[in-house]
Amino acid sequence: MAQHFLLSRAAKTLSLASVFTMKDAEAEMAFRMIRWADTNGEPVCPSCGSLDAYDCRRFKGAPRFRCRGCKKDFSITSGTLFASHKLPLRCYLAAIAIFCNEVKGKSALALSRDLCVSYKCAFVLLHKLREAMAEEMKGRVVGGEGKEAEIDGGYFGGYVKPANEKEHRRDRRLAANQSGKRKVVVIIRERGGASVPAVFASESAAGSFIRARIAKGTTVHADEAAAWDGLHERFEMKRIDHSQAYSFDGACTNQAEEYFSRLRRAEIGIHHHIAGAYLLRYAQESSWREDNRRVSNGDQVTRVAALAMKRGKSVDFTGYWQRHVAD
Repeated sequence: MAQHFLLSRAAKTLSLASVFTMKDAEAEMAFRMIRWADTNGEPVCPSCGSLDAYDCRRFKGAPRFRCRGCKKDFSITSGTLFASHKLPLRCYLAAIAIFCNEVKGKSALALSRDLCVSYKCAFVLLHKLREAMAEEMKGRVVGGEGKEAEIDGGYFGGYVKPANEKEHRRDRRLAANQSGKRKVVVIIRERGGASVPAVFASESAAGSFIRARIAKGTTVHADEAAAWDGLHERFEMKRIDHSQAYSFDGACTNQAEEYFSRLRRAEIGIHHHIAGAYLLRYAQESSWREDNRRVSNGDQVTRVAALAMKRGKSVDFTGYWQRHVAD
């Protein structure tokens, strides 16, 4: 029997012990090498792009540089998702490592205990990391000539508690008996390739998104839902009726179902509730984890950190608790 990748030595290239025992200078250099990889860690001014900068930190203060060109001060995290950070850089590196090590996701409450920070701090930090992951999916188009992709939809959120007594119970599958918060996550997953998720009110609203994110010439696999009928005019379709079989005559959506299995387990076992305005971020996180499930934890940490350092200030969480957003 083949060994699972997560049990192999190749999956474990970074330990939390090595992160927590880092000195501040080592953590600083690690972030410098990630952000300014092209200059071997030498600072580059984010304002004018000059390479002529010098260290001007205060005594025992946070790393800070001053550009000789435009005379502006900047730090390693200026203009990134970690801009205006309060914690030591070592804590952010540890947070990314903890986040990547959890294959189903990490709850904000658990992270707040791990790092001894407030729930608010952990909540915002985790969503910033999800925002970084989403950068890889921006504008992604999957498939192509001779390739195959699977599409499917799964409903999340909008839980309605059943009544205690039998005579008061209602069919919660009916729209009239739902809370109105339930939304569908639609996943497009290329076989042997990447995936792209999106959130809609219903599967039928995902048609234009699917047409834009799947290249022409792709063979698309879908289930029997009527929402996918309109795709026949653009793609070669293979349909599978799940009431009859999970796979038949080469048609199946098993890889799309694998994605929903990960997201569903994250919802039930880790977060317990992932509906509302944040559902897309959780869907993107699960997509990133599914696409990188055979990448070592050390490489995952480096990739997420690099995405966070390249990403500008957070769209969703800059000034979130102060009830104002980034410009």
